[in-house]
Amino acid sequence: MDAETPLPVRRVRGRLPVLGLRPNRRAVLQASLVGAIALGGTTSCARSATSTNQVVFSNWPMYIDVPEPGMLSTLERFTERTGIEVLYQEDINDGQTFYAKVRDQLESGRGIDRDIVVFSEETAQLFVELGFAQPLDYARIPNAVNLLPRLAQASFDPNRAYTLPWQSGFTGFGFNAPLLNERTGWTEMNSFEQFFDERLKGRISVLGETMDTMGPMLAWQGFDPSNFTDAQFEQTLDVLAQYVERGFIRQVTGNDYIAGLQSGDLITSIGWSGDVLALGDEWGFALPESGGIVWADSMLIPIGAPNKSGAEDLMNHYYDPVIAAQVAAWIQYVCPVSGAREAMRDVDPALVDDPWIFPSTQVLDSCYVTQALSLERSELLDRQFDRVMGL
Repeated sequence: MDAETPLPVRRVRGRLPVLGLRPNRRAVLQASLVGAIALGGTTSCARSATSTNQVVFSNWPMYIDVPEPGMLSTLERFTERTGIEVLYQEDINDGQTFYAKVRDQLESGRGIDRDIVVFSEETAQLFVELGFAQPLDYARIPNAVNLLPRLAQASFDPNRAYTLPWQSGFTGFGFNAPLLNERTGWTEMNSFEQFFDERLKGRISVLGETMDTMGPMLAWQGFDPSNFTDAQFEQTLDVLAQYVERGFIRQVTGNDYIAGLQSGDLITSIGWSGDVLALGDEWGFALPESGGIVWADSMLIPIGAPNKSGAEDLMNHYYDPVIAAQVAAWIQYVCPVSGAREAMRDVDPALVDDPWIFPSTQVLDSCYVTQALSLERSELLDRQFDRVMGL
């Protein structure tokens, strides 16, 4: 795709593998990744505090590939290459909720029995600024040179001393296309005027992480999500509060809005691109005309991690372009690894020019990056948002 080609607002298309028809990956993931999953031979959550033969990896639901016939998963390939087993856990549904569960351990200087965790920028910033993340030893992560230049810096982590992007993506509208068409006659959704249409009242959801919801809404109100004032935030929150009071919003969710879109309880949601894109033909994703959000979730090693070196080996593994392409083919988020697009030709040629996995510079430049907030301001805005949303 030409670098000047804009990102389409479209229905999700089916995905074809190199050979034959691939079953819907999301369905496979739901069947295969329930709770804590052991891959690479590990079958128990128990571990020695001094173990160097296991890495415990906590991530969001449905955010990694799983084995296919004739193909090892990327976690299995890591174990085959290194001999290190991986205990993979899908126990992060909302970064703030996860942090609340482990805060007491971290503040007392204890580990949380995890070697790698993946967080949104907001929660990663919290861990870095509070001293709950360990500095990375890049001598163990030589593949980090493949990090896309535009992701090489983070406002909360200059020079990526503590974090590496796991995946990047967009925040916009996810929708159940048949139900949307049945209720409104529309085939797509690309504006907040549509999102808050009376015919969808009670069948929409927003995200519980403050800036994932407020970022695109600030843009809708004509403000810059990358540089906004408290007054602009409050003004936008007042608009959201009106829709809450009128019963428009059915749920405030983390990653679990996907279940609502699938069941039909929700017709549309503010959501994340890869989640929706991997569902199949009956679901769609689009960026708001007023401006979407582009973001990067980050891997970090928490304090007290029993196997820091193994965690760094695993990070290095995922910055191999071939491995990165295999993950991207499954989860369909923006891949943060240079060379993955070329590697995708052997993994899934149908995705080489997919603009949601390998977006153009024009599209990336058209989206906002939400403003980096101090801990104090972040907590203030979170309290205001939670109060309106009843959290």
